Amino acid sequence: MDRDQFQAKYGILGESIEIREIVDIIQQVAPTDLTVLITGESGVGKEVIAKAIHQASLRAEKPMISVNAGAIPEGIIESELFGHEKGAFTGAGETRKGYFELADHGTIFLDEIGELPIGTQVKFLRILENGEYMRVGSATPRKVDVRVIAATNKNLEAEVNQGEFRSDLFFRLRSINIGIPPLRERRDDIPVFIDRFARQVAEKNKITFAGFTPEAIDLLKSYRWPGNVRELRNVVESMLVIERGKRIDAAEVRKYVRELHEDGRHLPVYSPKPSEQAERELIYRALLEMKSDIMDIKSILERNGHTGPGGSGIVEARVDTDNQAVGEQFIPLDEMEKRMIIQALDRFNGNRRLAAEGLNISERTLYRKIKQYGLE
Repeated sequence: MDRDQFQAKYGILGESIEIREIVDIIQQVAPTDLTVLITGESGVGKEVIAKAIHQASLRAEKPMISVNAGAIPEGIIESELFGHEKGAFTGAGETRKGYFELADHGTIFLDEIGELPIGTQVKFLRILENGEYMRVGSATPRKVDVRVIAATNKNLEAEVNQGEFRSDLFFRLRSINIGIPPLRERRDDIPVFIDRFARQVAEKNKITFAGFTPEAIDLLKSYRWPGNVRELRNVVESMLVIERGKRIDAAEVRKYVRELHEDGRHLPVYSPKPSEQAERELIYRALLEMKSDIMDIKSILERNGHTGPGGSGIVEARVDTDNQAVGEQFIPLDEMEKRMIIQALDRFNGNRRLAAEGLNISERTLYRKIKQYGLE
């Protein structure tokens, strides 16, 4: 099977040199049982690559179990991965198989492997080395035959240097490392994704789609896509559903990608920061953007003669900053962070996974913040 046929069969989109090189590696490693580490920013499509490896392997007829290690609370992660015996802990009313046991003779995909607690990393390494594990509450070793594919958006080498990740596990994982470049480094793939996503959305929602103008495509290619393929999919879906039936031009694109406004005020700038501080600043910046949007809407309404209650009946929206105007006085980052988390949880009806995605932080970080601010 040639490369193009392989990509079509296993759903790997892209025409860039980087993607073609990744496909070549997949074709070589898929028939083996080698552990594979997939690295790349959030949203680049790591699970797509993992599925392709599994489906092209000799284990394709067996299950592939996908586990987000960052979404499982630390207190129960070993029970989830390795299973537990009845009575092993409070609430363990029956014996339960873990994900590794469920994936026996198949593949387990461990996403966000960098979030795995240090203590659990030791037991994970044992499975990689000889296939042995023990259920929580048991002293009897068990054997499992599982192919492991791991993924992370972290720099594991830096995590090792900081003592957050075991060096022996890191060296064991990195023997086969597939690094997926961010979308901004393979802009030739953007039109391919746009075409596929547009067709999928149009078919799913029964939309007659008139296409994108060349100027619109060029503008979308010029954006840095910090959320990568996932963000591109969401933008395309929004444009097609809301601009139903229209031919999308550059003006429409600017409406849906705020950073593409010609004044350049909101162009994203990359600056590496410690993860905790970066998460705080993302939340803080999102709240400022929300306030800016509301002020823009308020200005438009006022220019059109809508004065709010007592006038047209339109309710004036505002951000409560406890009489502290952003830019004039300052709200502590802790308070700003807490408010943003509350808003995200309200918006997604308490769904913590969606709230974490909306805030661009891991679920484990969100769980920790909820506990820190007493929001349980």
